[in-house]
Formats: sequence, C-alpha cells, structure tokens
Amino acid sequence: MKRKDTIYHTINFDIDMYDEPQPAAHLVKKPEAADPSAEVPMYYISLGSGSSGNCSYVGHAGGGVLIDAGIDPAQVFPTLRRNGVDPRHIAGIVLTHDHQDHVRYVYRYVREHRHLRIYCTPKLLAGLLRRHNISRRVRDFHEPVFKEIPFKLAGMEFTAFETSHDGTDNMGFSIALGSKRFVVGTDMGVITPRAAHYMSQAHYLMIESNYDRHMLDTGRYPEMLKDRVRGPMGHLDNEVAAQFVREQCREGLKHVFLCHLSKDNNTPDKALAAMRAALAARGLTVGDGSNALGQRECDIQLCALPRYEASPWFILE
Repeated sequence: MKRKDTIYHTINFDIDMYDEPQPAAHLVKKPEAADPSAEVPMYYISLGSGSSGNCSYVGHAGGGVLIDAGIDPAQVFPTLRRNGVDPRHIAGIVLTHDHQDHVRYVYRYVREHRHLRIYCTPKLLAGLLRRHNISRRVRDFHEPVFKEIPFKLAGMEFTAFETSHDGTDNMGFSIALGSKRFVVGTDMGVITPRAAHYMSQAHYLMIESNYDRHMLDTGRYPEMLKDRVRGPMGHLDNEVAAQFVREQCREGLKHVFLCHLSKDNNTPDKALAAMRAALAARGLTVGDGSNALGQRECDIQLCALPRYEASPWFILE
C-alpha cells in the first residue's frame, strides 16, 4: 500500500540570499520551542558522514541539535545558515562516542558559540579528555546524560542507548518529536538487543552501512585492521544492516539514511543495492528521497549520506 500521507522535500537555497548583513543578536527573536505533542515537521541534514568526519543536524522550526562534532564549524554553520538555521537556535551537541571523527571540533564549537552545551555520559567525557589533546575547559560546557533515561533538548525528547563499538562509551539516540521518532545508529559492530529495541521503533532511521564484505576481505587493509572492522566492536556491513531493517523495523518506517560508508571498502551503489533489496523483499516500493516525480508515492525513501559534503535538507512530515 502506498503511503500517500507522507511527503519528503529536498530544498536548495540560493546562497546569495544570505549575503546581506545579519541583524544584531539582540534584535533576533528566538522561535518558540516546539510543543512535544504537536505534529510539526522535523528537519534533518547531514554535514558529512564517514571516517573523515561526522556531524548532522536534527530540529524543527523552533531550533535543533547537532549530532557529533567531527566537521569544522566553519563548514557547518554556513551550510545551516543557507538552510535557514541560525546557530543561536542550536541548543547543543550530543555525542555518540569519543573517536576523533566524531569529536574533533567539539571544543571549537563551544568556545566560539558559548551558549552551546555538550550532552554525553560522564564516562564519554572522561574518554574525550583522556584520549584527545583538548582543553580541560570543555568540562564547563558538559551536561551529563545517562543511557535509557530520556532528557529534553530543543523541544525534543532524547534517549541514549548502548551500542557496540570500541570507543570509551558508545551510544545511539532515539529522538522523539510528537509522534515522530528519528533514530541514530552509527558505529557499531553488531546490533545489540537494546539498540535493536530503539532502532526498530524508528520512523526515520540513520543506520551505519559501513562496508561491503567482499571488498573488505579482498582489500588493501592489513589483516589486523580487517579483524577490527569485522569484529563485534567494529562496524556494520551492508548485508547485516539490510537484514536488520528487513526483519525488525516497524511498519511505520518512512525513511532510511545510510551513514558512515567506508571510502575503501564500500560504494554508495553497493550499500543502496543491499538495503533496497531488503526493503523490496518486504513488499515495499523504494524511492530515492529526491522528491522527484515518480518517487514521492513510494512506500519508503532511501538514500546514502555523502561522505565529504552536506546532504540535501530533508523535511520529515
């Protein structure tokens, strides 16, 4: 059955329209936070996804949140401004784990935008300070969170959950706005039962599809690194991600975003083909998320997030 009540938009904005000087901070009125019970659209954009750096934005008309801080803010904030997001309306940064490609610029974010706060577990913060050359002042911006205890941020409800990876403390996030649920599941060697519990409830799922098994097995990586990637604390391969979505995700799943694709051991075409076949096996028609004619009426939308540049701006209704 076609989902005719769901619309996906990708919007391209004219860069020149943001060349005008912006009003002073005291003249900008912050939008009201979203009513958690209201059915308002969620906004989503990936600013980069892969071992070179990870950062994305999830929000609504009243503001939003950055997920991870592995992309230079000098690249992130102009992109957000072009899509109508004022950095002053970003409430904070939630961190999935303490690997360099997810936290490289976190102190620069809070140093340059001092209203921002960093949301992660105390254990993750300790790992961040221990493993990286970073100012101890980052602790002044920390807001502790705890796995499977929901917290409110930017008018949305966040629940962190355990994931299986080789960082100090690793987590995904289930993000609820009204009846909509956006779930982030990146950097995991296996999908644990608790991760599966939250990911299976997603309407919009950002899931790792890191490597193609054959490419990894026959590729140039040394065997020790191959074992790390394939291991239970490593990364997720295309077929495992696809099998999970086929077997466990709920009927209300509307959009799948494939994230953290390997440059050396995967291609977007391979990752998309595996997931598309799994969705088709459930009897679903699969669109490409472009909102082009012929794509809008598909049962589910699927796209692979770009490695080095921003994705389109998605309005999830």
